[in-house]
Formats: sequence, C-alpha cells, structure tokens
Amino acid sequence: MREGTKKDPPTKRGRGRPRAYEPDVALRQAANAFWKAGYAGTSLDDISAATGMNRPSLRAAFGDKHEIYVKALGDYWSRKFAAIHEAFAGDNALGETLMRVYDAALSIYFSGDEQVLGCFVVATAVTEAAGDPEIQGIVAEGFRKLDADFEARFKKALQKGELGPGADPKALALLATATMQTLAIRARSGTSRAELRKLAHKATVALSA
Repeated sequence: MREGTKKDPPTKRGRGRPRAYEPDVALRQAANAFWKAGYAGTSLDDISAATGMNRPSLRAAFGDKHEIYVKALGDYWSRKFAAIHEAFAGDNALGETLMRVYDAALSIYFSGDEQVLGCFVVATAVTEAAGDPEIQGIVAEGFRKLDADFEARFKKALQKGELGPGADPKALALLATATMQTLAIRARSGTSRAELRKLAHKATVALSA
C-alpha cells in the first residue's frame, strides 16, 4: 500500500452525551410553568415541555417535582433580592429609594411574555405553604429578609432626620412589605402597571411622612 493511502483509525468518542441544557435556564423555564399554573396545576409533563427535557433528565438534574419547585422558589428569591438590594443601594432620599424598590418589584411582576405573572411567591408558594413545612419555611424566611431590608432603610432615614422622632422603623417596614405584596396581588389580578405605580407612590408618600 502506497504512502498516504492508509486510513486513519476512527476517533474514539467519549462516553455519554454532552449536556444539552443550561441548568439556570432550564430551572427558570420550569419556574415559568409553575408561575402560570401554580404548583398543583403543573405536571412533570408541563415542566418537560417547558424545558425541553424528558423526565429522566429532569430527575437527574433537579429531582422530583417538589424538588424542582423548591429550587425554583429559592432561585426566584435570590433574583428578587438582587434586584431589591440594587434599588436600595446609594444615598437617595427615602421616598425615591422606596419607589426604586417598588419599581424593581413591578419589573418582575410584569416580566411575563404571555401574561402578567405577578410575584412567584404570592402566586404559587403561599397556597402551598399551609400544607408544606419546607415551602412555608422558605416563604417565611424570604419575608423576614424583606422586612429586615426595609427596617434597615427606615432606621437610616430616622438617623438622617428624614422621619419624625416618633417613627417606628419596624412598623413602617411591615407596612412597606405589605404594600409590595398588594402590588403583587393586584398585578396578577389585572391592574395595570401605571395604576400600580400610582398606588406605590401614594404608599411611599405615607411611609415617608
């Protein structure tokens, strides 16, 4: 056989197929399925369709339906707090800071491509929390963190003289969190973003007085 005519041996392929999905993307696609239909109304087939992953792949990557949901819930809280902390950053006046926080929340509530989704926690987790201690704990911890963030800002405002000497930062924080929850519920129920910004502004004026 002449030089150059000998065929090279076939290249060996590594075992297994390369992962064809991005975990963060797939988890958020799963979250969108839950967000639209709720935990009980979302099946593994729905999640499979949303992510493009079959059931064995879903289980290998994230676990069962409950585990997928818990991971999605934790991811949502992480993203929401990242947006809120960015809104709290800086040395803006109290009223401006509160509006920045509420605008950050509204950006999440109105982020759905096909429908207004509201808050993932309020829309899906609150219902499940009554009968699921793990979900209840995640929801409660998230609300405690939110209360603490607002309380820290109101304490700062009190120190800077932005609030009267008799202001109660803890009570104001609870009202600020309640306002955010109201925005979430009303967004899901069809109130426009413009109307909700007006509501947020009125609440901000009251909270800053």
